[in-house]
Amino acid sequence: MIDRLQLHEDIITGRLADLLNEFEQLHAPHRHSFYNIVLITHGSGTKTIDFGHFDIRPGLIYFVIPGQIQSWSKIQKVDGYVINFSEKVFRSLIADPYYLEKFPFLSGFPNSSVIRLKKEVLREVLHLVKQIFSEVNKKDGFSVDLICFHLISIFVSITRHNAAPVRNQIPEKKQNILFNFRKLVNQFYKEKRLPKDYAAMLYITPNHLNALCKDLLGKPAGQIIRDRILLEAKRLLVNMDISIAEIAYQLNFTDNSYFTKFFKKYAGLTPEEFRKLAAETTQ
Repeated sequence: MIDRLQLHEDIITGRLADLLNEFEQLHAPHRHSFYNIVLITHGSGTKTIDFGHFDIRPGLIYFVIPGQIQSWSKIQKVDGYVINFSEKVFRSLIADPYYLEKFPFLSGFPNSSVIRLKKEVLREVLHLVKQIFSEVNKKDGFSVDLICFHLISIFVSITRHNAAPVRNQIPEKKQNILFNFRKLVNQFYKEKRLPKDYAAMLYITPNHLNALCKDLLGKPAGQIIRDRILLEAKRLLVNMDISIAEIAYQLNFTDNSYFTKFFKKYAGLTPEEFRKLAAETTQ
């Protein structure tokens, strides 16, 4: 058996090399229902998060949120620390149910999910990770609280050291609107496809929402909604056990033909072609 430490079902820690050796399915595209943090200490290779490809190098830390697709490939002598946790562990300590989403690397956008830690930050984070591993072994009434404290310390430290200079920061009001828009898109993308629907829920005009998205994200609000639908379609397509017709139904398309046209228009290939390409890539 691998030396995998487990406090209870909501927090699991382990060494990356052990987990990759024990569970071959981790190399193929897969998704979890929990948060996954990986700090690399040795090795090289490629890690994929929601179809974005990232190098594996010591000093990199990866954050994967529930529902994202991830895989490992071309790995060479890879090792590091893995912490898996459920959002439920924070509920007794933090009243805000969206607290974790305030951290950019826990927002679900792959390009924000991989961070190279500077030496001083790496030392601090590594110390906190080891504290978490130690607490998992204690299993007393305060272990979960201390693990949450250490996790928040990691999140705050990384956020502070990667914050944009004051002159480049987005005004808080605009940040809040954008944050709430993305949150609503994640919640309602299957039912609501038009920017005006989200603008109404945000109590702003569609033009205001569109201008804000173009200004801060470089794309219109409608594209952000379509991108979320397309991402979920891709996530489902890598699961060979679900038919394309069922995927179209799950995503609330009126029929398979309409879904295929949508996917081809915005992904550049048909769902069948994407599924075949994904299968070939993982072989």
